[in-house]
Amino acid sequence: MKDITLGQYYPVDSVIHRLDPRTKLAGTLIYIIALFVAKGPFCYLLAAGFLFMVIRLSKVPVSYIVRGLKPIIMILAFSAAFNLFLVDGTPILRIWKLTITVEGVLQAIYMALRLVFLIMGSSLMTFTTTPNQLTDGLESGLGWMNKIHVPVHEIAMMMSIALRFIPILVDETDKITKAQTARGADFESGNLIRRVKSMIPLLVPLFISAFRRAADLAMAMEARCYQGGEGRTKMKPLRYTGLDMYGYLVLFAFLAAMIILQIFT
Repeated sequence: MKDITLGQYYPVDSVIHRLDPRTKLAGTLIYIIALFVAKGPFCYLLAAGFLFMVIRLSKVPVSYIVRGLKPIIMILAFSAAFNLFLVDGTPILRIWKLTITVEGVLQAIYMALRLVFLIMGSSLMTFTTTPNQLTDGLESGLGWMNKIHVPVHEIAMMMSIALRFIPILVDETDKITKAQTARGADFESGNLIRRVKSMIPLLVPLFISAFRRAADLAMAMEARCYQGGEGRTKMKPLRYTGLDMYGYLVLFAFLAAMIILQIFT
């Protein structure tokens, strides 16, 4: 559970930390779009170089970001297996009724890289942006949707609370696991059905704790007469700086380079 890095913030002074949250949200969106349109090794090399350049500028240890890949190992394995055996093309190896093709191997590699870069890029955004900054960035960036009666502030607040609760629930899960292990609970041995049943003493108190925390948070917000975003002012209003302009220039240059590589390779 400690390998879940989404929602965690790494406090350090860096160029990426000083960027406006709207710039980082736009950059993450552009990077995800570029990953899904990327085809060919040169596009993925450019995406990898861009990602590691941003990680270097953020001063976040690479080990922290790589640690977030552990929970998706099974997803990576299933994705690679499906692409290896279910993509038609030039056969290179036949195992029983399954055939591995050249196209399948390439597709599996590209899909795995896409998932890895996607998780690393998303984790980097939460490592360099506090939940409050994410809320303000989402609310400001999607403010135009208020004109069509979309509750932007409420959506941003829910996402912020969800991100804030992830590390809290991870710590709570670790405490409950240690407490149940001290009482003789065994979460590792036995077959699959027995291991699933052994999770009940862990999940029940975790859900009770989560609902209790949610109720306490709702009561605290009501006690402070919280009424949503309409008419509220910001203690720290968002303002673009010259650094954000340079950030947008780099982002659009990266997107243009990806499109050019996509066309000419």
